[in-house]
Amino acid sequence: MNTLTKPKIYLIAGEASGDLLGSRLMRALREQTDTEFYGIGGDTMRQAGLNSLFDISELAVMGLVEVIPSIPRVLRRINETVNDIVSRRPDIVITIDSWSFSCRVHKALRRLNTGIRQVHYVAPQVWAWKKRRARTMYKYIDELLTILPDEERYFTPYHLRVSYVGHPVVESAALSADGSGFRQAHNIPDEAKVISILPGSRRNEVARLSGDFLQAAEMLYQHDKNLFFVLPTVSTVAAQVRSLAAKCHLPLVIVETEAERYGAFQASSAAIAASGTVALELAICHIPHLIAYKVAPLTYLLAKNLVDIKYVNLTNILLDKPIIPELLQYECTPEHIADITLQLLEHSELYERQMAAFGELRSRLGGADITPSQKAAARILELIR
Repeated sequence: MNTLTKPKIYLIAGEASGDLLGSRLMRALREQTDTEFYGIGGDTMRQAGLNSLFDISELAVMGLVEVIPSIPRVLRRINETVNDIVSRRPDIVITIDSWSFSCRVHKALRRLNTGIRQVHYVAPQVWAWKKRRARTMYKYIDELLTILPDEERYFTPYHLRVSYVGHPVVESAALSADGSGFRQAHNIPDEAKVISILPGSRRNEVARLSGDFLQAAEMLYQHDKNLFFVLPTVSTVAAQVRSLAAKCHLPLVIVETEAERYGAFQASSAAIAASGTVALELAICHIPHLIAYKVAPLTYLLAKNLVDIKYVNLTNILLDKPIIPELLQYECTPEHIADITLQLLEHSELYERQMAAFGELRSRLGGADITPSQKAAARILELIR
């Protein structure tokens, strides 16, 4: 094993939200000690200094049915990952979210009896589905780092050590981004209302949602020519997004960097988003929004029988009330999206309810002198020692 003066840490993120968490964790670890990083990540982890084994776009597949064609490729990547870990002999392996991929890596390492510490960051949503996961996770990892309040109670009865570190969304750069600078950089008129369109970071999400989101944008523009649209994306799906957006006749700009994404948020009067961490970022920035999502019909049918929750959006889940409209599957239509976005733009009762709730959410997520990423980093270094 490595000396504690320069620990060797292997990080694995399987999608864009995990990539962002991973980059923040890397920076927090470097604040506390000189560190060597290896593993799998996306744009933001690479910018933070990670040399990724392969591109995470190969793992970012959503849906019970949609994942089937990807299985052979994913299995090959699991083997490559495990072999790379064994050859590098890190002090610790940290997987971030994406438990379906992560657990297979952890299981393989356990079978090999490597003696390497194994940690998972961001708990699987066992309160929503696959509750049996909570009973077996202790076999494959040494510790679970959770980001939502009260998650420990689902795992500690099953012999798993859990540390609650808090949600890293409270340290998002979106909170301090420059909205007026973004407007100037993209020549957006002062009087124009900006709408952010966020159809996800996975290829199948973009393919399934972009058409409805962009059609809704065209409807809104026909209603009000004083609108401007921004489509933040990531490099792994940027070409796909540009191709789809090229068919639209809208005042629209596509941005790829984290800084521009957050600048767009602060410039926005409303947002249309796929479900996910991005919606929580919009909420803590007090940006009125809706979420819309759909999957393959068979996936939806299966999920209805497997998932046991009132809401899919984290704001609604944490506050236990329907603050953010959720347009799911057959309700995810351009007409519904345009109608609700218009309500938000016109500062309707829905808008007022969201504004009041966002302050409550911010308080619920907390925030202190030490950030969630710093807490996670400190706990990881303790485990190495």
